[in-house]
Amino acid sequence: MTFARTRDGFAGAEAANIRIGDIVAVFAQGPIGLCATAGAKLRGASMIIAVDGVNERLNISRKLGADVTLNFRECDVVGEILKITGGRGVDAAIEALGLQSTFESALRVLKPGGTLSSLGVYSSDLTIPLGAFHAGLGDNRIVTSLCPGGKERMRRLLNVVASGRVDLGALVTHTYRLDDIVVAYDLFANQRDGVLKVAIKPS
Repeated sequence: MTFARTRDGFAGAEAANIRIGDIVAVFAQGPIGLCATAGAKLRGASMIIAVDGVNERLNISRKLGADVTLNFRECDVVGEILKITGGRGVDAAIEALGLQSTFESALRVLKPGGTLSSLGVYSSDLTIPLGAFHAGLGDNRIVTSLCPGGKERMRRLLNVVASGRVDLGALVTHTYRLDDIVVAYDLFANQRDGVLKVAIKPS
């Protein structure tokens, strides 16, 4: 299982400046978004709202700390989040997919003064909707994160895993022997059978 991209999720939660008691929305629950959900829990969020279009991933997000899960195929996510927060919006939104639609939804649910932490890798220009941006007067902060490295950071993240504060085992959905690595890569490359992460074992 690759650890580098999952570290992005924790970095996104840190960049979102989540404080104890904050309400956080995490858009997309792939491996990176799931780690952002776990990171938000570790940083003391009082409510985490996870958004995805795959119910299996939303089920995993509950194991990693999500309090509310929303399937964007089944509801108006922006409307639901605003309803949940009494119209106030969330303190922090984490966008972990890299699409205009998820970026815009994350911005639309953000309260004035909140932080949008963007982890997505975008393949085209982003458009910021004026209303969601409060015409530039909302005191919102938009930050992007590149997976930070370093021995000290890795030591701290491994301490979190070793302590049992977060169980990332839920991210490993498939296990293959080393002899079957070609089959494993094909499964992952084509995103079949609900795959998130594949563990390769020597035998």
